[in-house]
Amino acid sequence: MSTPTAAKENAIIKTSYGSMTIGFWPEVAPKHVENFKKLAREGFYNGTAFHRIMKGFMIQGGCPNTKAGARGIPGTGDPGYKVKAEFNDKSHVRGVISAARSSHPDSAGCQFFICHGDAKFLDRQYTAFGQLVAGDDVLEKIATVPTKSGGGGEKSTPIERIEVESVTIVAA
Repeated sequence: MSTPTAAKENAIIKTSYGSMTIGFWPEVAPKHVENFKKLAREGFYNGTAFHRIMKGFMIQGGCPNTKAGARGIPGTGDPGYKVKAEFNDKSHVRGVISAARSSHPDSAGCQFFICHGDAKFLDRQYTAFGQLVAGDDVLEKIATVPTKSGGGGEKSTPIERIEVESVTIVAA
């Protein structure tokens, strides 16, 4: 089912703070790359928000429970299925996008995080599947938004909504 020479594609994440462009690593995380692209093409991410921000660590988004009118708790939503982990040798450094998950290694679905700082302690425990190729200034703006305590006591809930207006897949 794989295409002999898959075209190189990027994702443009358009936010209320500007756009970030992600380059994918299909050679190390093919299922996660395809899942992200599929959800983006379906419009799944449009209208979601970055719900968890930890300056110097990461910004997290992709939860359907962050859409206007959604009933679930932000950070707990999924697309209705899970993606098996694809741990690899890519390091979690600034600009790397990785699959967010619960404590179970194979629990990733739609949520993702983009590293704001060095998070090498996550290496080989979370599936890194790409990195920013443009928009580091936008990452910086989002990661430095003031935060407040959320439900779990962690001070990572942004005090203002940072919307993901769209995620578009384009030729690289």
